[in-house]
Amino acid sequence: MSATRFSFTFLPPGTQPDARRLLWTRGLRAFGDGFVSLLLPYYLTLLGYRAFEIGIIITATLLGSGVLTLSVGLHAHRFRQHVLLGYAALLMACTGVAFIAVSGFWPLLLVAIVGTVNPSNGDASVFGPLEQSLLTRAVDAVHRTTLFARYSLVGALMGAVGAQFAAAPELLQQWLSVEPVFAVQAMFGIYGLLGIASFLIYRQLKPAADTAPEPAASPLGRSRKTVYTLAALFSLDSFAGGLAVQSLLALWLLDRFDLSLAAAASIFFWTGILSALSQLAAAPLARRIGLINTMVFTHMPASVFLILVPFMPNLPLALLFLSLRSALSQMDVPARSSYVMAVVTPGERAAAASVTAVPRSLAAAASPAIAGWMLSVSAFGWPLVLCGGIKITYDLLLLYMFRHVRPPEEEAQKVRAAE
Repeated sequence: MSATRFSFTFLPPGTQPDARRLLWTRGLRAFGDGFVSLLLPYYLTLLGYRAFEIGIIITATLLGSGVLTLSVGLHAHRFRQHVLLGYAALLMACTGVAFIAVSGFWPLLLVAIVGTVNPSNGDASVFGPLEQSLLTRAVDAVHRTTLFARYSLVGALMGAVGAQFAAAPELLQQWLSVEPVFAVQAMFGIYGLLGIASFLIYRQLKPAADTAPEPAASPLGRSRKTVYTLAALFSLDSFAGGLAVQSLLALWLLDRFDLSLAAAASIFFWTGILSALSQLAAAPLARRIGLINTMVFTHMPASVFLILVPFMPNLPLALLFLSLRSALSQMDVPARSSYVMAVVTPGERAAAASVTAVPRSLAAAASPAIAGWMLSVSAFGWPLVLCGGIKITYDLLLLYMFRHVRPPEEEAQKVRAAE
């Protein structure tokens, strides 16, 4: 099947070619994030760091991503966004090299802050808001949520494949007697190469489809109150998510059930596949019940399942509830991205995407250190319980505050139904 045929059947009708390129870069980055998020705590353990120190470094990655994402978002209207994406891809390449070159705690902390390593299984990085803004211009409003669902699907699938690929260092040790540290460093080298590949794809984006720089423009105008309110709510959700970020969840599973790296990689591969496939239902569900309802009524059961995981007496039951959580927890991602893009004006989209995406890294920056401390005190998964409880609170607040704030296409659908 040719790439043209694939884009015709996989992407919504009328989608511009740049969308396919952005899906490619999303897949490459998700693949890298998939194995790095699992290898990061394992690598730091090999270097002799404890759970609390690992939590601090993971916190630094989220904090650095948040600051960079916010800075880019507030100034993106001054620059061509495809150019900013190219610079971010080069930073990704440099990050892979830096993790190979340094091993001391403070140098690693600095690389974590300024680099692009993503310890989660989501797109908590500077790339996401810029790509989302360009994706919105590549499709009409009717098919926007469908395109975002495809974007999230590609990320989730490739993230799952990347998680499975995290078993490669262990296989290299068995087959070639490669030192564990060297094997993991080779993986960081692959991560850097993915940054180079992304840079080459970004160079193919058409400048004509990008918004011209507007030095005098304000990043947020009449939608400021809506965006800031959403950002505050997303901050709550992101703080909770940081308590169970994939790197720490892997660390808990490795410790609680004495898993091998290969076994953990397989677990996150299959939970990632479940998350990916569930996102296919996001767009049709949103058309039926609305974006906000889709976000809330899939997210809340997932949080309940997460709370139950630490109470399971054995690995199979824990994996059952982790799988149930994965089958629902990411369905809100395309709905959330589409909703933010829908309720702001076109000129505000890059800033709105950044300001609402920053909580996914900035507000979550404190929680991995807290979770690391909790895990160092008790092997019981208290961070998972706390994460689920806070997420349920977020869902209820979101439903209460935004159930009547509908995107234009939902308002039009309501009017047609009334007629």
